[in-house]
Amino acid sequence: MAKVAFIGLGVMGYPMARHLAVKGGHEVTVYNRTAAKAEAWVAAHGGRVAATPAEAAKGQDIVFACVGNDEDLRQVTLGPEGAFMTMAQGSIFVDHTTASADIARDLAAAAAAGGFAFLDAPVSGGQAGAENGVLTVMVGGEAAAFARAEPVIASFARACNLMGPAGSGQLAKMVNQICIAGLVQGLAEGIHFAHKAGLDVEKLIATISKGAAQSWQMENRWKTMDEGKFDFGFAVDWMRKDLGIVLGEARRNGAHLPVTALVDQFYSEVQKMGGARWDTSSLVARLER
Repeated sequence: MAKVAFIGLGVMGYPMARHLAVKGGHEVTVYNRTAAKAEAWVAAHGGRVAATPAEAAKGQDIVFACVGNDEDLRQVTLGPEGAFMTMAQGSIFVDHTTASADIARDLAAAAAAGGFAFLDAPVSGGQAGAENGVLTVMVGGEAAAFARAEPVIASFARACNLMGPAGSGQLAKMVNQICIAGLVQGLAEGIHFAHKAGLDVEKLIATISKGAAQSWQMENRWKTMDEGKFDFGFAVDWMRKDLGIVLGEARRNGAHLPVTALVDQFYSEVQKMGGARWDTSSLVARLER
């Protein structure tokens, strides 16, 4: 059993912290910007509420975070009441936020100067993966810190791999989002075409999902896409945030991402249709309006 803290109890962090306490059996301290959510978490799962990230981090073996973006992450780590102010020597900060590789490298350097470790560890699997404790975790950082943290991360992950030095986890998550963007657009176009062609979509998917076209998106999203229901996962606003990070990194490293850039534009159209909080499969709605 480890002494751990979890900073950020959103749709991902809340169940991830629960798995640490219930499945992992760890002693968990929680911090959330809206204190009522942290108090509700403790009422349900035990542990302790901290008033600040610094208080949450004090005396912990591992501190986890899952917040909104680079600025939120900077605030909860390096801010005047940030976790880095009180991290113990030899402890580990594990960041599950989807953020830039640059901030991961900056925080890894700040952690090293403070005598503790930093791992950038974005996740894939969405809210359902967090709820069910089956997330995929892509990690950047030092091997020794990863070896210590991985058994604890296993409380809410079914796959967790070290991708390379600091920033590599975030870069791997960018690849994940690049692949998803193209897959969802392809599936949306396929379903839209099937509608226009008068095909039975259920029979169609039952057939082609057994062949080379098969994907997680097809298996899990075809039905709701066919029905025009988009309240089943990762929101368009969040995807656009992630794709903005991807395209910014591509400008720096020289990668050519024409499909990703186009799908990002398509998601901006979905936002203008009122779909900012729809899930990412709502690309089909843009085709069928």
